[in-house]
Amino acid sequence: MLLVVSALLPVFLLIVMGFALRRILLKEDAHWVGVEQLVYYVLFPALLFQTLARANLASVPVAGVGGALMIAVLLMAALCLLLRPVLTVRLGVSGPAFTSIFQGACRWQTYVALAVAGNLYGEVGLTLASVAMVAMIPILNVIAVWVLAHYAAPTRLSWPRILLTIAKNPFIWACVLGLAVNQSGLSFPTFVNDLIDALGRSSLALGLLIVGAGLQLKGVLRPDAPALLTCALKLIVMPIFAIGLGLAFKLSGPNLAIVACCASVPTASSAYVLARQMGGDAQLIAEILTLQTALAVITMPIAIALVA
Repeated sequence: MLLVVSALLPVFLLIVMGFALRRILLKEDAHWVGVEQLVYYVLFPALLFQTLARANLASVPVAGVGGALMIAVLLMAALCLLLRPVLTVRLGVSGPAFTSIFQGACRWQTYVALAVAGNLYGEVGLTLASVAMVAMIPILNVIAVWVLAHYAAPTRLSWPRILLTIAKNPFIWACVLGLAVNQSGLSFPTFVNDLIDALGRSSLALGLLIVGAGLQLKGVLRPDAPALLTCALKLIVMPIFAIGLGLAFKLSGPNLAIVACCASVPTASSAYVLARQMGGDAQLIAEILTLQTALAVITMPIAIALVA
């Protein structure tokens, strides 16, 4: 438990630092928008590409880790859709609000997951977390865009436009190219590897600062029922799904711990951007993200320590 907490502590301290910097030093939104674009399109894809290009995939249970997390995501998505009528009748949840509950329950914060995985298990942890990203990011993007298009967008998006949105995701391309290089055996000159390494190393710290900068305290001290339900689904039910499936796939040790880590992180900060772009309830997803990040300080160590 202490090892898990020590691995999580610098991650959450960086998030707190980002929150403080946003309010004390870098107060302009434009500062953070620029950094976010840099991390999203350049630095983080560099980390994913290099991690997967170098990974010894034969030494890790790719199918077990990826399969457990992918099925867990699909189960959570199905559960949220089944709860939709109940949420509407009992809690008065609108279409846009439902999309924020859906994103909050299903999506995951990749910056936090990779940082914790790397702190716990080094290169092996990063490789396993990257495998999880390959399994989860494409399906999560498809489902999240479809749900927003169906329940929140003023006009329904066509499937070609949905697929184009997904195809423009730089994380997906970084994973695909990294796997292609891995399987082809292609090697790069030392200076190219050093450049990509330098870009990748800076991505996690900046990504965590961005997560902290985006947190909003409004509504967190008195969270409403939809926000609390979403936190329970993401921080309790999702890890139970994923760990149960991991055990069914006969995972153990670091492999199962990484599954627990990826399943128990807060939702993705990009969910807020997507909600704004497609008519979702951006204020609710901001409240959910902030509340989940605060609660994950307690729930993540428990989920990981139970299986580590």
